[in-house]
Amino acid sequence: MRLLHAEEQVFESMISGWEKQQLGGRGLRPKTVRGRVGAVRRFFTYSSAYPWQWTAGTVDEWMTYLISELHRAKSTLRSYQEAVRTFCDFITDVRYGWAEECEARFGTHPIQVCHEWNTLAHLVDYEGGAERRPMTREELQMFFDFIDDRVETAVRKGRKGALTAYRDGALFKTIYGWGLRCVETSKLETVDLYRNPKAPEFGRFGMMQVRWGKASKGSPPKRRNVHSVMPWAVESLEDYVVNIRPRFGFPDHPALFLTERGGRLRSGEIADRFALYRDELGLPKELTPHCIRHSHVTHQIEDGVDPKFVQDQVGHRYASTTAIYTAVSGDFANTMMRQAIDLAFAPRNG
Repeated sequence: MRLLHAEEQVFESMISGWEKQQLGGRGLRPKTVRGRVGAVRRFFTYSSAYPWQWTAGTVDEWMTYLISELHRAKSTLRSYQEAVRTFCDFITDVRYGWAEECEARFGTHPIQVCHEWNTLAHLVDYEGGAERRPMTREELQMFFDFIDDRVETAVRKGRKGALTAYRDGALFKTIYGWGLRCVETSKLETVDLYRNPKAPEFGRFGMMQVRWGKASKGSPPKRRNVHSVMPWAVESLEDYVVNIRPRFGFPDHPALFLTERGGRLRSGEIADRFALYRDELGLPKELTPHCIRHSHVTHQIEDGVDPKFVQDQVGHRYASTTAIYTAVSGDFANTMMRQAIDLAFAPRNG
């Protein structure tokens, strides 16, 4: 069959088939697939060539452009390379017939252009900026006090904003108290709070079920139960649920943290609220709401909480992931450190 615009139609059919394979066969989330398709289309636009014309050298030129001109981070480069690699795996797989189709129509066929020798290797657990760090205890106290002061000022002067400021205070204390991500916090609902028979003093706030934990590729969101371990955070959340949330006027809405218009507070709005308070306080720009979660991990381990318990609390699959959140050493390193210190301070003969 003769196509009017053969190159464009074959390319779009390749993209469509790959999307279906990623969504159906591999079960990836639509958001993940959209990101991968976007990366492949960026490569196509940069190269001005169709997939059966791509070469490894084209990838090298694209990477150089992304680094020198657009200053993309290494993690971004790796995600782009992974998208192009998986797309090339699809169109070069003989079971899908694209090589034969291209050979018949264009006299050539697609090849794999992303190889071990021209792509980035994932060598470290954490690739975020070196400036990203947990908030100190002093910074957190300053941050929480600042929001509390805004509530008192708004109430005293009869201004609007007291409810949202009170909600924000409870929200960020919840992120710290239970070590949550922004999305997890946004998705919390009033039914996610439970009693813990081992902590009766917390009432219905002894346990929090996180139903929207970070998902692995191709899997649904991970669920976990998070134990309440900070009494003052429980007190703050209970006060918000009992006394403040009803004042928003939407008792039937399931979300734990509401907007003034009765919607669910989204993760992007949480980040915006944090940035507002951070900038007014003059705290470093590199701090984000996720740094509060980092602080939870660091401070818990500093206070002697078992690292395995902390790992389970925050939903890390591997202990190495929890370790990069904090500078606190493991048991073996701490034991060796103690021996070195004792040796240094031991009385010397002669």
